[in-house]
Amino acid sequence: MSEFFEAIWHGEGIGDGGDLEEALQAYVAVKPDDNDWIKACAAEGAEPRIERFASFDAYLDNNDALETIPVTAQMIVVAIEQLPV
Repeated sequence: MSEFFEAIWHGEGIGDGGDLEEALQAYVAVKPDDNDWIKACAAEGAEPRIERFASFDAYLDNNDALETIPVTAQMIVVAIEQLPV
């Protein structure tokens, strides 16, 4: 079984992926109008993070995340730059 990753923004799941890179790319859904990720990530309550689960089934079964990975503005920018235009 492969791992599963969920992207969290302001306490809500905004996307997911089969690997960390894919989950980080989900932040494109909440891209700030001014493209200032540093400011957006510092906003009260934003707390961007990735929750890593053992598998998609573990996620569906509401198992606890194996790990919570704090996400920085730089991580988001680099991941989004990898998306096709």
